Amino acid sequence: MHFDQRTQQALRDVGLETNDLRAASEAVVEAVETDAAALEEFFDAHDTVYSDMDMAHSASNYPEHAVDYLDLTTHANEMRGWLRFDTWGVSVEDGRVLPDETIELTLGPTINARVRFAPDRETLE
Repeated sequence: MHFDQRTQQALRDVGLETNDLRAASEAVVEAVETDAAALEEFFDAHDTVYSDMDMAHSASNYPEHAVDYLDLTTHANEMRGWLRFDTWGVSVEDGRVLPDETIELTLGPTINARVRFAPDRETLE
């Protein structure tokens, strides 16, 4: 179970039993794995994506990125990996598919921000 001891106790205090905690923990693990698969599928399906990343050398509000791959691993409620573009890459922590079908990832050092990606610029506007 990935809930820390304080969280487990708080959940018990509001009436959840150990089996409830285990079921909730398993549901979170499944959701993270499902999201990771959806994120990888998005980048596999698009050779080029656009982002709201602030890039000093870009003349566009939504720069274009040639995608090589997104490789994610999961452990309990954690998701980490590497996003590789044609000429550079960045570590990734966490991510989700948003209701507007864009993708949001937390990019690591050199970017250090939440960034949205879409298959076209219009989706980001």
